[in-house]
Amino acid sequence: MTAAYTVITVIGLAALSGLVIRTDSRSWRSSEYDEMRRRANVVTSLIYYDHDRVQLDGLYDDEATAGNPQVSVLLKQGRDPAAFRQVFASRQGRFPVSLARLAQPASTAATADDTVISAGADDTGHLVYFLAAPFYVDGTQQVAGAVVVIGDPAHGAAEHHRLVLTLLAGCATLTALGGATGYLLSGRSMRPALLSLEQQERLLADAAHELRTPVAVMRGAVDVAEATPSALAVHLPRIRRASDRMSDVIENLLVRGRLQAGVDAVRREPVRLDQLVEAVCEDFPPGDHRIRLDAQESAACVDPSLVRLAVRNLLDNAARHGATPTGPGAGWADITVMVRGAEISVADRGPGIDPADLPALFARFHSPSGGTGIGLSLVQWVADAHRGSVQARRLPDGGTVFVLRLARPQRSERRPRPHRAR
Repeated sequence: MTAAYTVITVIGLAALSGLVIRTDSRSWRSSEYDEMRRRANVVTSLIYYDHDRVQLDGLYDDEATAGNPQVSVLLKQGRDPAAFRQVFASRQGRFPVSLARLAQPASTAATADDTVISAGADDTGHLVYFLAAPFYVDGTQQVAGAVVVIGDPAHGAAEHHRLVLTLLAGCATLTALGGATGYLLSGRSMRPALLSLEQQERLLADAAHELRTPVAVMRGAVDVAEATPSALAVHLPRIRRASDRMSDVIENLLVRGRLQAGVDAVRREPVRLDQLVEAVCEDFPPGDHRIRLDAQESAACVDPSLVRLAVRNLLDNAARHGATPTGPGAGWADITVMVRGAEISVADRGPGIDPADLPALFARFHSPSGGTGIGLSLVQWVADAHRGSVQARRLPDGGTVFVLRLARPQRSERRPRPHRAR
């Protein structure tokens, strides 16, 4: 698109510039011819006869005979149409032209009894223009000679060359600007499509990555159960856990994909945050874990569905990786959930997190404990969507605590009676 836009710009500018250059070239040539005609008309009007003698006294003080184009006056000699005698020449003439060269256009003008224009060369070989106009004997109206004006083809060429250079520089600048503008416009028009394609590819990659493990577990359990039907009761719980994990993964992927694609927006509303977290803890599926809730009454302006998803992911992470490694209650995950204002913390008594893993803990697909690596990244995204933050730190006496801080509601966002969100 950028190349096409640039090519179209170049073609348009080239056509316009060519037209301007040709027009200016004709213009400065016509200007030179017009000046030559003007001088020839002035000189012929100043020539007169007195008692059959030509009088040229009016030519010496007139500006039309000074400088360039330069003027020469030739008188006919006898009956030979090519025989002339030069009786006047401009002062400070630029081009040295012999009488023989002047006689050629003068003879043509006298024979045709009309003004003629031709191109030739001076004595040094420099290209010049010749304009010859006949003048007449007073009373008889016979052609007495010719006024020959010598013009310079290079007159006005410097201005013409400057115009050409200016047009070339302007075209180059406009072409560069056109290319840059085309690049920006094409990028801006293509960016939504590219972003949508990138989001689709990312969602497909996430789905393939996240669903590979539970599908492999289910397939392995089914294969073993098929080989030994008597062991079906042993493998059914594995299949159920894998299917539950697949459901969680699919829900996380769909929520994040729809939010990133702009299909769903973050819908904030005032809620009782302590009641919302309590409902998530009550609905969390049973297993090898114990959950203790310490929630103070608090309200926040948040998206209930997103916060519920983030808290559930934190609970799931604590239940999976926060089991006590040794001592009484080994193998069980003791989870403590606290709600203080707009802050939710989920702590466990597990082995804790290696400090080297903390910087990339919430990155997509990063899981130091062998998990899928999408749950905590979604928690980070929910925190960012609420202008908040999420942090993890290792506890001094063992275990890990995750702290989700949500932005506090503005005064205009609060309502006197927030409803209970479940």
